[in-house]
Amino acid sequence: MVPTATPATASQKEWLLLFVAWAISLVATASALFIGEVMGKMPCVLCWYQRIAMFPLVVVLGVGLMKHDRGMVLSGLVLAVAGWLVAGYHTMLYWRWIEPAVTPCGEGPSCTQAVLEVMGFLDLPMLSWLSFSAIVASLLFTLKRAPHE
Repeated sequence: MVPTATPATASQKEWLLLFVAWAISLVATASALFIGEVMGKMPCVLCWYQRIAMFPLVVVLGVGLMKHDRGMVLSGLVLAVAGWLVAGYHTMLYWRWIEPAVTPCGEGPSCTQAVLEVMGFLDLPMLSWLSFSAIVASLLFTLKRAPHE
């Protein structure tokens, strides 16, 4: 006989997955602010678009955690998928998988210029894409685990 999760256990797992997504968005937001405001590295156009998707996730997912609101998970998922797409495009552009001549960059920092690398091989576009990937996965698992209404 396979043990089934009680509603309280399922709710706790759903909350934990949502907490993971919120924590990742909080660390990513704090990191972006630190890099921009403390280190003085100006973000490129695509980085700004990713910030537009990431920064509200802290609030949206935080409210979802406090209120146990499934609607906030869906709202967060929309923002996270949008950021994931931009970060994926930015990563392909940075790695020169897409021709730089087709870039949306105007004045300011280049979307293909190395600003900062972590551990010598993780660049900022890839870190952003990994963050959005983890958030999207956590939110999808949250929705999958949620009881059907």
